[in-house]
Amino acid sequence: MFDTLIRDVRVLDGSGQAEYRASVALEGGRIAAIGELPGAQARHVVDGDGLALAPGFIDVHTHDDTNVIRTPGMLPKLSQGVTTVVVGNCGISASPVSLRGEPPDPMNLLGAREDFSYPSFADYTRAIEAAQPAVNVAALVGHTALRNNHMDRLDRSATRDEVLAMREQLREALAHGAIGLSTGLAYGSAIEADTEEVKLLAEALDEFGALYTTHLRSEFAAILEAMQEAFDIALHARVPVVVSHLKCAGAGNWGRTKEVLFKLENAGKMQRVGCDCYPYSASSSTLDLKQVTDEFDIIINWSAPHPDQAGRKLAEIAADWNVTLLEAARRLQPAGAVYHNMHEDDVRRVLSHPLTMVGSDGLPNDPKPHPRLWGAFPRVLGHYSRDAGLFPLNQAVHKMTGLSAARYGLAGRGLIREGYHADVVLFNPDTVIDRATFADPVQAAAGIEAVWVNGALSYLHGQPTGERAGRWLPRNGDLRASFAAASSPTL
Repeated sequence: MFDTLIRDVRVLDGSGQAEYRASVALEGGRIAAIGELPGAQARHVVDGDGLALAPGFIDVHTHDDTNVIRTPGMLPKLSQGVTTVVVGNCGISASPVSLRGEPPDPMNLLGAREDFSYPSFADYTRAIEAAQPAVNVAALVGHTALRNNHMDRLDRSATRDEVLAMREQLREALAHGAIGLSTGLAYGSAIEADTEEVKLLAEALDEFGALYTTHLRSEFAAILEAMQEAFDIALHARVPVVVSHLKCAGAGNWGRTKEVLFKLENAGKMQRVGCDCYPYSASSSTLDLKQVTDEFDIIINWSAPHPDQAGRKLAEIAADWNVTLLEAARRLQPAGAVYHNMHEDDVRRVLSHPLTMVGSDGLPNDPKPHPRLWGAFPRVLGHYSRDAGLFPLNQAVHKMTGLSAARYGLAGRGLIREGYHADVVLFNPDTVIDRATFADPVQAAAGIEAVWVNGALSYLHGQPTGERAGRWLPRNGDLRASFAAASSPTL
């Protein structure tokens, strides 16, 4: 007697191989059997006719660090079929953090001062276990968070002694299961960190076989130089590198993804490299004065001094106030914004590349978030795979499951295999689609029929069941071998 039996369903197993039809049985939090399974009985039987079964989606690029504890139901992710989130991206993480004042930009994207209560990484992992979130959680350590802990101010390079103190704190986190280090070198809180600072810090990754992920120092005109810096840091540390939300931002940069991807491929011949991307042509972050321009629309998500301006274009606000765009942006700060700074052709080129995983980069604490928070994964399945024909459904699923699990060392996840953890999502391939929009972003996707996390039915017919079966996922040994195996596509 199985716990759950999903009968006669299209199985997209996460490997990228062709789909097949089978019945899948879950028992004790694991995938117990796959096949025709004649005569099999279960406490809960699901008819899979007309539906597809995939491994639970793995969101490799999130900023859910405090939300997995404060709002453990994690509905924006669960409703998309996401069963695992990777937190701590872009150099910002909830731990290890000791604040002396308000969280510096962009750490304020993760929450308010009172939300940063994890001075050690072990404190954070204990808090996740106590919160029992609805999804699994793996975590990176943010470079900016470490700088905050050991520097009197962030607008300068760190001294050697400061970097060594950061490195020791990183080692402690890695020993407690962190999967790697992330940087956000484009932000004001880290842009003064020189390459040698990051190299010295990243040396700790080699000892543990961990990852280096980076929000590049530039995604604009200097993107190739920024990519080379990332490759140099990872090569120095002898670890894999993931370029976060790879894009060519800014109107003057549109069309350059051909040379950007060529550089990524060439680096992949000498070292372990990969990237993630979200399926939208607009980015979102804090309001950055360096990105203020009239070349594309900038929408204000939130503003501390002017909350009434949320949802409006920066250009409209500037016109109302009879000031320049830059002066309006200054008055709005601290604030968050959506930047319509990419070309759709570039998005499609990066998203369809064999080295690319899918990550949402959603900002759950924005009052009016970018729609990627609620819609990224169904958008890949419905809009880009089914409707636009950018890639077959089996490849779309691979980019969100098997590829991600292998790169991040999430053992026993990312594939539909007997004995693997029962993180699975049942969806309708004919109707699955994102419904979140820029005007109305807080909307669950259509076509996600059911989600199981570690065997527990957690989402059914558009509603959470109340089950919260997620777990803290520590790094699983040295990640270099699994990353290399995952990074050998036919280019």
